[in-house]
Amino acid sequence: MNGQPQRLSADAVTLAYDRRTIARDLSVAIPDNSFTVIVGPNACGKSTLLRALSRMLKLSEGRVLLDGQSIHSLPAKKVARTLGLLPQSSVAPDGITVADLVGRGRYPHQGLLRQWSAEDQRVVEEAMAATGVAELADRYVDELSGGQRQRVWIAMALAQQTPLLLLDEPTTFLDIQHQIDILDLCAELHETQGRTLVAVLHDLNQAARYATHLIAVRDGEVVAEGPPSEVVTAELVERVFGLRCQVIEDPETGTPLVVPAGRKARARQPGPTGAPVPEPALRK
Repeated sequence: MNGQPQRLSADAVTLAYDRRTIARDLSVAIPDNSFTVIVGPNACGKSTLLRALSRMLKLSEGRVLLDGQSIHSLPAKKVARTLGLLPQSSVAPDGITVADLVGRGRYPHQGLLRQWSAEDQRVVEEAMAATGVAELADRYVDELSGGQRQRVWIAMALAQQTPLLLLDEPTTFLDIQHQIDILDLCAELHETQGRTLVAVLHDLNQAARYATHLIAVRDGEVVAEGPPSEVVTAELVERVFGLRCQVIEDPETGTPLVVPAGRKARARQPGPTGAPVPEPALRK
């Protein structure tokens, strides 16, 4: 780090839904020009944190800072030109085509004196090509498969052309080939365009392979953070996910690779009270 404040950070935030506290006094700083991935078990608060960083969730306490200012005090269009978000569940308007939906990513760049331009058209076409949906441009979004729709939403986020891009489970609904395609694209945006990406991922091995900075969350607290090569250990995986494993070197990338213990070994794993966890009974 250069000692300068990061562009995006959360300072002692308390996050809650309907009076149920998800996280209390949580602070994180997203390293500039990083591909940061947030991991953790279900319902641990990782997607809630991402929503808070994107201004989609009102804070109970604390502040989210964007370029040193409270994100909630900034004009919506200024935020939208700086920070893009791909939420976990997105619903397209009825009867909208792929090209029109991706084109909505250009909205923050429009104004009274600047309407749709050749530059906007070029950016939209490049975003559709990058996500493999160019041939779907004239199709209606609501007639696409789940995986196709997910790639269209990612294209819209790319068309927004923000230096900060937040993605909540971007590989949802995608088969393994398209998961890798999307993560390769994210890595390329980070490496060649200098964008700062923050993603929530469920797959710890994909997170370890692609992230330059990893944040491990459990029960609304940051348990560990740093480069995957330093953070991902068997002890951390067991602490965060409750899973016995080995961590070896990925033969393709040299990044940490989590290999879960076998079923019988896991059945002998001590439970919270120190007693062995019984094997699940087979249904008769």
